[in-house]
This record gives sequence, C-alpha cells and structure tokens, in this order.
Amino acid sequence: MTELIIGAGSALWLGILTSISPCPLATNIAAISYIGRKVGNARHVFLTGLLYTLGRTLAYVALAFVLVATVLSVPQVSMFLQEYMHLVIGPLLIVVGMFLMGLIELELGGGGMGQGLQKRVDALGIWGSLLLGVVFALTFCPTSAALFFGSLVPLSLQLGSRVTLPAIYGIGTALPVLVFAVLLATSAQSVGRAYNALAKIEWWARMVTGGIFIVVGIYFSLAFVFEVI
Repeated sequence: MTELIIGAGSALWLGILTSISPCPLATNIAAISYIGRKVGNARHVFLTGLLYTLGRTLAYVALAFVLVATVLSVPQVSMFLQEYMHLVIGPLLIVVGMFLMGLIELELGGGGMGQGLQKRVDALGIWGSLLLGVVFALTFCPTSAALFFGSLVPLSLQLGSRVTLPAIYGIGTALPVLVFAVLLATSAQSVGRAYNALAKIEWWARMVTGGIFIVVGIYFSLAFVFEVI
C-alpha cells in the first residue's frame, strides 16, 4: 500500500513537471488561450478546462495501458524485465535527469496549435477541448517523452499499474491548465501573477528533480551494473 502511495505521488509530480517544462508548457499555454476566449462565461471556461484535463488523462491512460499490458502479457518480456530491469533503470534515470537539466537537448517541432487543428476543435464546440487534450498529450517532445517513457512507464511496470498511475500522471500534466481555467473563471487578473510564479518555479523544479534522477541513477548503476557498492 505504501509503495502504491509513493508511486502515485511520484506519478503526480512527474505529470506536474512535464506540464511546466518548456515544450509541454507551450501546448498548455495554447490550451489556456483557447479556453480563455470566452472569459466572460465562467461555466464555459471551467468546463473546457475539465474536458482538456480529461482528454490528456485518457490519452496517457490509453497509451500506458497498451504498453504496460503488452509487456506484462508477454512472458518472455516480463521475465526479461524482472531479470534485467535493475540494470537498465540506473542509466535510464541518468539520461532522463540530463534531459531535465538541459545537458542533452533535441530540437523538435513546436507545440502550438495549427489552423487545421483549431478548425476541428472549434467545430466540436465545448467538446473540442477534449480533443485538444488528447492531441496535445500525444505531441511528445524530448522532455515529455523522457518523463513518460523513461520514468512513468517503468514505474507503472514495476507496480503493475495499467490505469491508476497513468491517470494521475495525466491529471498532473493538465493541472496548470485547470488552475488557470479556475482563475480565468473567477478572476482574470490572477492569471498573470500565477504565470509569473510558475515560470520561476519551473527552472528550480527541473534542476532539483534532474539532479535527484542523476544521483539515484549513478547509485543504481554503481550498485547493479558495475557492482562496486
């Protein structure tokens, strides 16, 4: 039970960290811009924020469920992971930590909302935010891919969680949008202050988490790969 609680907390933090990292943050800002177009209608803003959160959550749950269920249902793969996962996790954590700290950088496509996508989203009305959540969740960039495939999926495999941890992670990735939606629905003036605070927190959150990942990864590598401690 304790292991699951720690896993849930880790999944939520990974989701929040994903949401405030530069590339995913760009998609969330695009989503906030979309949601905030009817800032005068508090109910509409709040509902679109909830549907966006639901869309991201469903996308991550579906993807993680397929990955985890496939791996666990294939005996050879499951046995391989049980035997060798402890050897992989150390180097994997080091790589993820390096991505978070900006020591490894890859330039991929931007995270904005194209005209074609905006037309499809607009055509669906309020349900368009659900589609937007799904699309933006699956628009991976190096940081979000490292956190999802390099941290959340191994954590889900370790705890055998096909739905719960991915769902918590999905909620975490959309949490800033949901918070901004509430602020827009209640007091639009609070949005600027909240965004400025978020920008300050993001760098420190990435650096601290990346540093922890690297230290733990080095320990795991020394203990299980090189067997020197």
